[in-house]
This record gives sequence, C-alpha cells and structure tokens, in this order.
Amino acid sequence: MNDSEYMRHALSLAAQGVGLTSPNPPVGAVIVRDGRQIGSGWHRGSGHPHAEIEALEDARSRHGDDAVRGATIYITLEPCSTHGKTGPCTTAITRAGLGRVVIGAQDPNPAHGGVAAGILAAGGIEVAEGIEEASCELLVRPFAKVQKTGLPWVIVKSALSLDGKITRAPSEGQWLSGTASREEVQTLRAEVDAILSTGKTVRSDNPRFTVRGDYAKNGKIQPWRVILTSRDSGVPDGAEVLTDPFSDRTLVYKRRRIECILRELVSDYGVVSLMVEAGGGLVGQLLDEGWADEVVLFLAPLLTGGPVPASGGEGVTDLNQRLRLSESHFKRIDNDVRLRAVLCGAGESPGIAVE
Repeated sequence: MNDSEYMRHALSLAAQGVGLTSPNPPVGAVIVRDGRQIGSGWHRGSGHPHAEIEALEDARSRHGDDAVRGATIYITLEPCSTHGKTGPCTTAITRAGLGRVVIGAQDPNPAHGGVAAGILAAGGIEVAEGIEEASCELLVRPFAKVQKTGLPWVIVKSALSLDGKITRAPSEGQWLSGTASREEVQTLRAEVDAILSTGKTVRSDNPRFTVRGDYAKNGKIQPWRVILTSRDSGVPDGAEVLTDPFSDRTLVYKRRRIECILRELVSDYGVVSLMVEAGGGLVGQLLDEGWADEVVLFLAPLLTGGPVPASGGEGVTDLNQRLRLSESHFKRIDNDVRLRAVLCGAGESPGIAVE
C-alpha cells in the first residue's frame, strides 16, 4: 500500500466520528511499520484522546511499547501542538519515537495551523503533508467554517413535490417523501449538533427532531432542538420538544436575530453543524441572507399545489444573483430522488454526481 491508501483508511476511521466530536473535528490515524498496519484510532469525542493517541495506544497494546519506534503514522488532520483538555499530540508523537508523520490537511484552527511540521522536523521526524488533502479538508469543512467565521455549517433539509411545494391535503398526513427517505433523514440528524426549526412547525406538526433507533451512533448526544418564534407564547407547553426525555436539549429563541443565534450556538453550546427542518419562510430567509451552506432535498414524485413553497423569502431580482449548487450528488431512494449539494455564488463551477 502507498501513502494515499493508508490515508484513505485513516479517513474511513475519522468518518466514524462525524457528529460525535464537536466542538472538535473528526480525525483518524493509522500507524504502519515495515509495510504492515500495527495500530489505528479515531477521535471519539471532546475530552477523549485524540486519534494519534488512540493509534499509539492501540499499537502498543497489541505489539509492545517498542513497536512504534521508527514507524509511520498517517493522520487526517495536522496534529495539535498546544495544551487543551489533552496534551499536545506533537509531543506524544516525538516521545513515542515515530520516524515519519504523514499529514492529510492543515488544521484550520489558527492556534495549530501550520505549526506541527516544524516541531516534528526539529525532533528529527520526517514529515509529509497534503496526502489526500481534498478529502481530509472536506471531512472537517464545518469545523473550518467555525474557525474562520464563528458560524456553524448550516444544512437546509426539505422534502418537496415536483412543483416545489411542501404541503399536501390534511387528510393525507404530513409526509411527502417515502419511508426510506425519512430513514435517511435520521442519518443526517446523526451528523449534526443541532436542528433548527420554528414555532410554527412545532405547532403544526409537533415533531421530536431526535435521532432514533439504530441511527444514533454509540456516544451520540441528541442534537440541540433550536426553535425560533416571534410569538410571546413561544412553543406550546405540551409540545414533544418540551416534554420528551430530551427536553433539556431544547432551546427556544424569541424575536432574536439569526446571526446572533448562530454565533451563540457555536460559542455557548459547541455547535459546529446544524440542520434546518422548517417551512419555506425560514428556509427562504436563510437563503436570502446567506446563512445556509448546503442543501439536502428529497424530491417526491407528486404534484400537490397549495400555497406553501419549499423556499420562500424575497428571492433574487435577476439571474446573476441566483444561488448555484456545487458538488451536487443525486441519489435514487425508492421512488424519491435525493439531492445533496453545497451552495455557492455566481461564477463557481458546479460539479454533478449521480449515485
């Protein structure tokens, strides 16, 4: 195996931490000696050992303390070099006597970014950087946004008909998408730290906004349920989000600016990513004001009509101001089609993939 293959394995380990590690990023690590993997690990949550430490302990427990001397460690993200809840990983790597460190992406945290290579090289360790860099950066994109802007990565999720509506006759129930699509929503909830909705949605549908059943990863804390309302009465006392076993994970904001709420979720609650599950009014506002980063749309094979669009708001005054989609991935889910894409400005080249 070459460096890229080992790094891709480290990436598969890191992906297990998505939705678990906030406010830290998901990271994976693999230790190789004489062409054989001898240890691996991934960051399991804030306050837990970092991926590098997990991999070192795994190798030592299986092969003895001296097994890691002169070995190569593959890490999806630059190792930390400062004290936090745990000690610097650069120090642990140097003390372990590793001979080579292969880094996927630079840490977007300015306290760490670009520092590790110099520290490791000064300790006589060979360093290679930028291996599978694009994939490693993609994995920590929400964390990178928080570091650069103080704002979380915002995913807009919606199920809509072919004519762009999110409503159907009351006698037919609230669902547009099929069972398999709704199950996929559970996997999306397991990826994020918070779910954003409105008092209107709570009053209409009384949702729980929880990760249920087998979709809740081991160690996953239920996402914050963040409810925005303009009413003094707020959310009905009997609402699920106020009465279920996770009621302490519900935050209600009355008449607050969206930017203030988003920044508070990051600073006070450790939110790195959130998903919007709401009607067209809030979705339109988020798109109009530029707060959304990604969309996940479930398109149902229905024509429903009705007054409620999937996205309201003011819209654009001319096509040059329109939002574009990049990294677009289409997936067939039974009779539905799921689109997952990143929002970008005019002039950026879209990419399309079909699953």
